[in-house]
Amino acid sequence: RITNWFLDKFIANFIIIIVIIFQDDIRRALAQAGSRTSIFSRQRSLQESYVLEEVIKASTMLSKRKLGGLIAIEREASLNDFIEEGIKINAEVSKDLLFSVFLPEHQNPLHDGAIIVQKGRISAAGCVLPLTQNPRVEKGLGTRHRAAIGLSEDYDAAIVVVSEETGIVSVAYQGELYRELEAIEL
Repeated sequence: RITNWFLDKFIANFIIIIVIIFQDDIRRALAQAGSRTSIFSRQRSLQESYVLEEVIKASTMLSKRKLGGLIAIEREASLNDFIEEGIKINAEVSKDLLFSVFLPEHQNPLHDGAIIVQKGRISAAGCVLPLTQNPRVEKGLGTRHRAAIGLSEDYDAAIVVVSEETGIVSVAYQGELYRELEAIEL
């Protein structure tokens, strides 16, 4: 009887005893788990800022030379449908690669389409984006601008557009076009 009573009480309190005995180890494990999450968040944040810096540098380079460019940055909604239509690249984002894709040489089939940046990498180039059907869009805007607005109307992507005629850098987001942006505003 005594053994049975002792085992009943011991098993009922077993979890509390384990927590008391190993409280330092449990606290350490939880702290490490929390810090891992923040490390991944910091790494993702650093990667996102690096990608944005490279896109801004490339846009500035294109703008100075009046070369047209169209760079779509995927956010939450997947742009896989447009990637399938383009030429897959799967490369690290760099200003030089972004710039070279938009060089209008007759041997460069990619320069007329869009580059899609997905998960911090250039997924594809030469992608065809949907044009806006909005009748309120300014008539003087070209196909690049209309494609940027069209994509931003249906997806949450941010699209950087560099005008071939004027060198003006714009951003399309949520169906709106923000024009004449300087690097710092981008």
